[in-house]
Amino acid sequence: MKLAMLALDKLSPSKTNMRYGKKAPDVSDLLPSVRKYGILQSVLVRPEGDSDAHGVVAGLRRYHAARAVAEETGTAEPVPCAILEDGDDAAAIEASLIENLARLDPDEVTQWATFTRLVREGRSIEDIATTFGLPDLAVRRTLALGNLLPRIRALFARGEIDRTTVRHLTLASKSQQKAWLAFVDDPEQRAPAGHQLKAWLFGGQSIAVSRALFDVESYAGGVVADLFGEDRYFADNDAFWAAQTAEIAARRVAYLEAGWDDVVIVPATEQFASWEYDKAPKRKGGRIYVDVRASGEVVFHEGYISRKEAARIARGESISQSKTPPRPELTASMQTYIDLHRHAAVRAALTGAPHVALRLMVAHAIRGSHLWSVRAEPQSARNDAIAESVENSTSEAAFDARRRAVLDLLGFSPDDPTVIGGSPYPYDAAGDRLSAVFLRLLELPDAAVFDVIAVVMGESLAAGSAAVEAVGLHLGVRMERCWQADPALLDLIRDRDVLLSLVAEVAGPRVADANAGEKAKTLRQIVVDHLAGAGGRTRREHWVPRWMTFPPSAYTARGGVGTVRAHALVEAARPADLPAEPDGASAGPDPDTDSGAQAVAA
Repeated sequence: MKLAMLALDKLSPSKTNMRYGKKAPDVSDLLPSVRKYGILQSVLVRPEGDSDAHGVVAGLRRYHAARAVAEETGTAEPVPCAILEDGDDAAAIEASLIENLARLDPDEVTQWATFTRLVREGRSIEDIATTFGLPDLAVRRTLALGNLLPRIRALFARGEIDRTTVRHLTLASKSQQKAWLAFVDDPEQRAPAGHQLKAWLFGGQSIAVSRALFDVESYAGGVVADLFGEDRYFADNDAFWAAQTAEIAARRVAYLEAGWDDVVIVPATEQFASWEYDKAPKRKGGRIYVDVRASGEVVFHEGYISRKEAARIARGESISQSKTPPRPELTASMQTYIDLHRHAAVRAALTGAPHVALRLMVAHAIRGSHLWSVRAEPQSARNDAIAESVENSTSEAAFDARRRAVLDLLGFSPDDPTVIGGSPYPYDAAGDRLSAVFLRLLELPDAAVFDVIAVVMGESLAAGSAAVEAVGLHLGVRMERCWQADPALLDLIRDRDVLLSLVAEVAGPRVADANAGEKAKTLRQIVVDHLAGAGGRTRREHWVPRWMTFPPSAYTARGGVGTVRAHALVEAARPADLPAEPDGASAGPDPDTDSGAQAVAA
């Protein structure tokens, strides 16, 4: 690199500049100093075109400021430049991004475009991470934006969708992304976002007939259609996957017989990271990657090798292991016949061994399969005070103690945050994790298995659901035994009508009537003082707001209380001959004499 003063009319934006092709940046903040002193910091350039022309690699705002001043004065002053060597595109792209990262973080879509260009220039993910001082994971996440449709990237660049939503969309197939955009465009529907989007992508959705690789006309299972006959779905996901898996196996054999080196099945629990692979023809060792999605969709990526293998080919090394793979002992149809008959025999035997079936069900709930999708309740809250209040609660401490005991019982790592998704530790990578959990459960007595079930069910119980209400009513959960009012809740109550009702509840109707004209802040302080016994107020102990009791109720007739809605759903589902649960919050032992999880229920 050398320094030189170059004429302004010999400079132009380089295609390697990360801001190339975008509108001229705002340089109003630079103009005063450029008018008075000129360009003080060198602009990074490199030769382009004829011998005198140079492209601006970094310092595009200084270049535009110099042009603006030249147009104002009619005189173009020479620009101090640091000149890169000609031809090193990757170095130029890195220089552009490094300067812009140091000055102002570009948006992630711009970083993606630049990182992608660096990958095409031969830079590895590790090289990019080292150059910019970023973790490898950060570079991989940015490159994952390449899985998105251009319109989704544009929405993200404009800030119309958040990072969590984009992260989940990078795991979606192109057809799923198009379906999601259809929600965005429909004014009467709301596109799933955040964790809802993840559930929409991977859990519990119906499988459309269009996902089938096999001949639907000869399919023996049931198919259901909407009222208009436009959308059809498989009635039995189990039967669909059996047929779909058999067809995938048949196509794998066909690819191998056609001369492909290998056919790799990417299960629904993993992702085909396209940025980690290069295209390669069959004759150069390219293989087939079969990307199986939980939605039933299957995408065949033909002719790909890893980037490391591409580098070996570039050095003249061979990556092909065998041009003539051995013929399998069983055909795909024979394997299907054997699998289905063994499956039928085993599930018939399970009906006579309910204790084994119970343990197998628990293992599926913990590890999951392509037919099972069980997720732990994230207990997420945007408000840090709420998250801290729950984390430090008596109930959470009691549940966490039980969870730790179950992790130890199953031989899982004590560092696992949940039992769901855990595995025996240490784990043999050659084995099947679901089977490992099942075999461990077979060793445990029924009482221990019930302990495991209670924790797994607790982890996967959806917060705010009617199920929470139904279980709480049945068990007679007493909130005053495991909860007491804290600032995290009281600071959130700002409705004056509600606060006046709370004053009547904790201080009595006379105090409420005397303060009927006070502001919400004063009413809240009265509640706080009575709960704490401060300011000469009579202390109110074991108080629980109506919203939180089992069963719950509201303070006004305005509605909008989620727990009351959940209770109504439970009562609507109750059979006519089944009596209502007793009021679990009306009476019970003194909370001061109970402890742990047993103290919660009457």
